[in-house]
Order: sequence, then C-alpha cells, then structure tokens
Amino acid sequence: MLTRRSAVLSAVAAVALSAVSARTASATPRTSGRARLTLPAPGGPHPVGTVSLRLVDTARADPWVPARPYRELMISVRYPARAVGGRPRAPQMLPGEAAGFAAVNNLTHVPADRVDWSATRTHAHEGAPADRDHGPCPVVCYSPGAGDPRSLGTTLCDDLASRGYVVVALDHTYDATAVQFPGGRVERTVLPAEFDKASPDQDRITALLRKTVAVRVADTRFLLDALPAALPRELRGLPDWDRLGMFGHSAGGFTALQAMHDDPRIAAGANFDGVLAYVQEDGDRGNLSTVAAEGLDRPFLLVGKDGNDLSTVPSWNSLWRHSSGPREGLSLRGAEHATYTDMEAMLPQIAHRLRLPRKTVVENIGTIAPADAITTERACLAAFFDHRLRGREDTGPGLPGDRSRARSFSG
Repeated sequence: MLTRRSAVLSAVAAVALSAVSARTASATPRTSGRARLTLPAPGGPHPVGTVSLRLVDTARADPWVPARPYRELMISVRYPARAVGGRPRAPQMLPGEAAGFAAVNNLTHVPADRVDWSATRTHAHEGAPADRDHGPCPVVCYSPGAGDPRSLGTTLCDDLASRGYVVVALDHTYDATAVQFPGGRVERTVLPAEFDKASPDQDRITALLRKTVAVRVADTRFLLDALPAALPRELRGLPDWDRLGMFGHSAGGFTALQAMHDDPRIAAGANFDGVLAYVQEDGDRGNLSTVAAEGLDRPFLLVGKDGNDLSTVPSWNSLWRHSSGPREGLSLRGAEHATYTDMEAMLPQIAHRLRLPRKTVVENIGTIAPADAITTERACLAAFFDHRLRGREDTGPGLPGDRSRARSFSG
C-alpha cells in the first residue's frame, strides 16, 4: 500500500524495495516494545463466525513455483453466526504470516518490525455455529492488493458478514507477503525476485503484470469451482451461490472485475482503487485489460482515492464507456491508496505508539479522518451489494448522510 501505486506494478516494486528496507531495519536495535493494534467492530446486527480452509488445484501446476505440481491456496470464510460464546476471536494474521508481513510489506516509512502483527484479533469467532434463520446468504469474495495478505481486508470483510453475507477472502500464494498453511508451513512472496528479473525491460515488466493478474483470476475461478464442496458440513447450504459478488483493493479490485468479465457466475463487482491496465501509473494510457477494453454487462462499482476518477484513470474511462450494465463511481476526498485497507484503522495507532510523524500517516492513508473513511467505505460497499445481490431499493453509492467527503462521478 503506497501513496501512488498502479494496480500491480508499483505494488511489486514497493515489495521489492521494502525487502531492502526491512533488512536495514532489522539491523537496528529496538528501543521499545512492539505496538499492539485493534480493529473496529463491525456495524451489522449479526455476530460473525469464521473458518479457514486449504484448497488444492490438482489440475494446475503452480505458476510461480513450477516444481510444485499443484496450486495451493488458503481462504477465510466469514458468515453470520448464531452464537459466539466460548469461541475465540480469530487472529488477523497467524505467526508465520505476521513474520512475513513484518519483513516485507508495502508500507511507506513504517518500521513494521516494531509492530506485533500477530497480536491483532478480528471480530470473527473461530468455528462459531452459523445462523441459518436468515439464510441462505449472498456470497461475496475478496481479493487483496498485490503483495498484500488477505487479512488486510478484515475490516470490510467482518462488516459484510455481520450484515448477513458469506464472505470469502482469498490469499494468492507466492503473491501475498506470506501464507501460512495447516501445520505451520509458510510460503512467502516471489514477486520481488520476479520483478528484479524483469526490470528494467518494460516488455518483461508488462508480461509480469499480465501473469500476476491472470494467476489471480485463475485462483478466483478455481475457488468458485471448489468451495461449495470444500465447505465444512455445518456451513453447506448457507451460501446462496446464485447471488455472488466480488470486491478487492488495488490489484484485488482489478482481479474482481477481470474475474467478473471472464466468469458469468459473478453478478456484481466492486473495485477499490485498482487500475485496470498493465501500466506503471494510474494515468498511463494503453495496455488495457480485456475488462477495460470490452466492458461489463453486469453492475460494478469503482471507488478511487482522491483524484482518481474517469477523467484521470484511462482504464476506468474505457471500462465505463464500453459497459452496458449498471455502474457507479465515487472518490473520497483526502483518501490515499491504502485508505481502503485495514491500515486506515491501524496506521494511526502505529503512528501514535511509535511516535511517527503525521507525514507518514498522510502518505499512506491520506488526510481523511479514519472514522469517516471506514464509515463511508462500509456503507458504500454494503449498499452496493444490498442493491445488486439482494434487490433492495437503490440508494446510490450508499454514502452516509454527510456526502461532503465523497464525490460521485459518471461518464
């Protein structure tokens, strides 16, 4: 999550650069204890349960590590729970994932090794019994930004589940900083090494971007194939697979709309600040994805950081012009690229406890008040899927009463 990052390329570069800074930081003695962080409670009426699952695609050799004859993924499933008493709150990151994130991440000027990432708890309770009285529930999948773990979308995923959705967050193995599998095995990102091999050849970089998104879309489509049968027995029948949506941040937003273009099972998609072309900057022209060049015939939502809209992001403009389905768009005043991740809640706490300058907060998550940003994102996302998957009355982009912090756009 950097202040200026295209959907994939800048993220890959950021991860590569942060690997160097992490090695430098690890050589510096710690002067204080590691900061512990909290996440905001969800706003819906339901308590939330969660399970984590390992999925194995035996039909596909791993595209990043060809020696592995199959593709292996980890997912988290969140759902409205009947009761959560005695069920522990799930960690945001497992120990191996936390160590990987501390070593390599996309944060700007943040000493990540001084944060206890494994101490943060979500508001989802492990193995809680599902509430079937309000089911079957619409399903929404989540894909994170390039180099980011699925756990950085916890604030929005927990909230959607508390509003009656089954939410499936997907880690893209060897893309995400670190993925921990059952038994404790951890697989770390290969993107920095891949970027080093491609740079500075622009054609090779473009090919890497195409591969990154293609792998993510293939992961998503396999997830949709495999998950109905892979769910634990107690959750089967809870998801309504005929009401399926997807959202994501940055490269995850790109993934959501590209997967929607390629797979008719996805009925609605939301993209949080993900450019839809294989370019270095959001405003660069050319190298459009097929979703941007051909458009969509189903509903989608674009949400940009401050300044990202149809006039400044050519791939968004192309998507909008070539689409025949319902479409909505807005940008948040004062928002930055990482505003649409858990860092909106976590970074102010880090800055306070580690005495970081305000500049560090602003360059990561902008100037928008964190509480306002989180409230607006949740309302916007929930209203979009409520309308498109549940058929509830259209309320526009779903902004709360004070619309001064957001600007809607249209073509």
